[in-house]
Amino acid sequence: MLTHVLTLTDTTPSASSSTASRRQRIGARIGDGAALLLPGGALQTRSNDTEQRFRPDSDFFYLTGLAEPGAVLLLRPGREPEFTLFVQPRDPKAEIWSGRRIGPEGAIHRYGADAAHPLGELAERLPALLDGVESVYLPFHHAPDLHLALLAALAHLHRRDRLGEQRPECLRDARALLGEDRIFKDAAALTTLRRAVEISAEGHLAAIRGVRPGLSERDIEAIIEHRFRRLGASGPGYGTIVGGGDNATILHYVANDAPLIAGQLLLVDAGAELDCFTGDITRTYPISGRFSPEQRDLYQIVLAANEAGIREARVGSDIDAIHGVCLRILAEGLLDLHLVEGGVDEVIEQQRYLPYYMHRTSHWLGADVHDAGHYTLGRRPRPLQPGIVLTVEPALYIPADDPRAPPGLRGCGIRIEDDVLIRAEGPEVLSAGVPKAVAELEAILGSDPLL
Repeated sequence: MLTHVLTLTDTTPSASSSTASRRQRIGARIGDGAALLLPGGALQTRSNDTEQRFRPDSDFFYLTGLAEPGAVLLLRPGREPEFTLFVQPRDPKAEIWSGRRIGPEGAIHRYGADAAHPLGELAERLPALLDGVESVYLPFHHAPDLHLALLAALAHLHRRDRLGEQRPECLRDARALLGEDRIFKDAAALTTLRRAVEISAEGHLAAIRGVRPGLSERDIEAIIEHRFRRLGASGPGYGTIVGGGDNATILHYVANDAPLIAGQLLLVDAGAELDCFTGDITRTYPISGRFSPEQRDLYQIVLAANEAGIREARVGSDIDAIHGVCLRILAEGLLDLHLVEGGVDEVIEQQRYLPYYMHRTSHWLGADVHDAGHYTLGRRPRPLQPGIVLTVEPALYIPADDPRAPPGLRGCGIRIEDDVLIRAEGPEVLSAGVPKAVAELEAILGSDPLL
């Protein structure tokens, strides 16, 4: 079986301006005395001697647009060369087996590098490139080979101190640096993310129209991911979740191998990835096409929380405030259903809701489904600002063995998740193309006779 490399929308030369602008912004952040060292990512083993389809490191791709295994970026603001890439050299025999390589010349001409070298020369060239640099930003959490190369370069420069060479004295985590740029979507990022969410929405619509008893969770997964790829996405941005019945109460359920049973609900959490940006949408609906009265009551609670959370997603608010608004509505609903006891404040303060709602309501969204960027600043929730994209995803999960719940609700999991752009004029729901009102859902459920 051959190794497959992720095919991305053509990023050169038209997208080179956006990656160049990002490198310029990052360079201004770190200043002339620093350097940024990033790995492009390596192939991951799937089993034995076969690999997963390659997906580049998000930070690396954000700054280069290059999706090729093994590449390394070195950015040195104010120095020549400022933007250096290390890549696999051209090798016709190897490329027959594992795909075409850009080589150092392609790194310069197609991706705008000021200099480029074969990857095998990284250890040899790194000391000279870091001589006189005061600090180096690199990812602390992965890339052990790159860490070893950097440590060797530092040791080399230290030994040559008497000759006037100067090693960096400070190592900094690149995740925070890049996260603070990525959290505010520039024009190119927002354009790509919008399209990724649009494709995600089309996949969900296909699933809603195709669902019916007698199919399996895997059938729905296939419908969704087929639609993603037909519309230009590389595939799902994370493991697609298709949970029928009490499988929906498992938060990260990805087995997707059970039959769809009449009378049960189906929870689908899926997002398409386009040029390393991903959507993240969840919808829940009845497999048979109509909610039972009890299911509808539970669903309306979650929907009310979702809509209230979106209204709270405004400039100056924060993720904790969104969670608080949603949590109060969910707690009131649990009280109305007699699943918890006490007053609303008591239910929230004593966390009596936890058996039914055990996760937070929002996360950043962008180049990763749980995107980069600080959630707190100065130990306080980060105020929302224009350009941030986040999810709003309240839920209720009723355990199948919950003695408090009426039989018609046991084993029901309902989550409704939307992707929201923060704007000065108010929140924009990027995922609005997927219906979530009961009447709208029931009008199109199972409406595609070809599935």
